[in-house]
Amino acid sequence: MGLRIHFVVDPHGWCCMGLIVFVWLYNIVLIPKIVLFPHYEEGHIPGILIIIFYGIAIFCLVALVRASFTDPGRLPENPKIPHGEREFWELCNKCNLMRPKRSHHCSRCGHCVRRMDHHCPCWDAVMEEHYLEESSCSLGYCRFLWINNCVGEDNHWLFLQLCFYTELLTSYALMFSFCHYYYFLPVKKRNLDLFVVRHELAIMRLAAFMGITMLVGITGLFYTQLIGIITDTTSIEKMSNCCEEISRPRKPWQQTFSEVFGTRWKILWFIPFRQRQPLRVPYHFANHV
Repeated sequence: MGLRIHFVVDPHGWCCMGLIVFVWLYNIVLIPKIVLFPHYEEGHIPGILIIIFYGIAIFCLVALVRASFTDPGRLPENPKIPHGEREFWELCNKCNLMRPKRSHHCSRCGHCVRRMDHHCPCWDAVMEEHYLEESSCSLGYCRFLWINNCVGEDNHWLFLQLCFYTELLTSYALMFSFCHYYYFLPVKKRNLDLFVVRHELAIMRLAAFMGITMLVGITGLFYTQLIGIITDTTSIEKMSNCCEEISRPRKPWQQTFSEVFGTRWKILWFIPFRQRQPLRVPYHFANHV
C-alpha cells in the first residue's frame, strides 16, 4: 500500500504481538460460534450485526499488521537535507547522523525515527533506566497493545486506528456476551457434543475477563494518544518536559489530526487500507527534543 516494510527482530516483541493476535483469534472464532450464529439462526438478531462484527475485526487486524510492519519513519544513513532547512536539523549523539528536530533515537531499533512517540512494547522494569539514558519509553502507556515496532511519523495513524478498532471490537464482543445471558432468548437448538457448547460458561468467562482487561487498558492508552495529538506533543516530549505552552504556537486540533493521518478528509482517518500522504508542516512549529 505504498509503505516500506519494517521488521523488528525482538523475541519479546514477537511474544507480545502473538498474545494480541491470540486474543483477537479467540474472540473472532468463539464469540460468533457461541453467540452470533446460534442467535442469528433462530432469528433473535439480524445478519447485519454479524457483518458489522467481522468488518470491525478485519479493520482491527489490518491496522495491527500494518502498524507492526510499516516503517515508522526511519531516517536513512545519508539523508538529503533541503537547502534552507539545515537550521531545523540536528546531530544525533547516538548514531552521529543528522536528523530533523522532533526525531528521536530508538535504542531497541538502533536508529532515529521521525517524530517518534514511543517504542511498543515498552517494559516497566527498564522504563526508568531508558528514560534517564535515552528517553525511549512512553511512561508505560503501551501496556495493553503491542505491535513490536516504533510508533513514529509514518505509522502513528495506524496505531491510533488499532486502538480505536480494538476498543470498538472489545466493546462489541462484551455487549453480545452480556446480551447472550441477560437479554436474548435462550437458544433452543444446541449440539451438546460440541466442545464450545459443553464448556460455554468457562469460555465466555475467559472472553469477558480478557475483554474487560483490554477495554480498560486501551481506553487509557487511546485517551493519552488523543490528548497528545490535540496538544501536538509526543509521549517522549511529555517526559522530557520540553513542550511548554510558550515553546510553539498552538495548532487547531483539525490540523494536528490531519498531519498525523496525512489527509484533511476526516472519513479517511478511519480507513486502514489507504496510503498516507504526508502534509507539509511549517518548520516554525518544530520543537527540539
